[in-house]
Amino acid sequence: MRSRADRLQPAVDLAHDRRDEAMQRLAEQQQKLARAEHQLEELKRYRHDYASAQANGTSVQALLNLQQFIDRIDQAIAQQVAEVQRQQRHLEHARGHWREAHAREKALDSVVSRYREAERKAEDRREQSDVDERMQYRRPPGLAR
Repeated sequence: MRSRADRLQPAVDLAHDRRDEAMQRLAEQQQKLARAEHQLEELKRYRHDYASAQANGTSVQALLNLQQFIDRIDQAIAQQVAEVQRQQRHLEHARGHWREAHAREKALDSVVSRYREAERKAEDRREQSDVDERMQYRRPPGLAR
């Protein structure tokens, strides 16, 4: 008959796999957030470069075109800020999922460890009982004839 710890091992293995999957999704989400933040910084730098470009001696039409272009960059920045916030929410969700999976795995590992320790102690008691029983029936030296 299989021990309780052995019967629980498939659940422990499944919890470990789920924790690994959650960790993978967390890492992927961290990368997505980093890319979104990088893109936002690029847009801000791009806007700064255009906004600081002096239009000395340029026509009114060129200045209007520049301002319209900067306005479009501002719209892109606003969209990217929203994307970064969305990615941050996804990251927090993935982090929470990983924490839950990790806690579940840890709890199952703890239960299995306690079962294995109890099984080991029970086996030690059986072995000691067997030794004690053998010692009880052993004849003391000098009494045998």
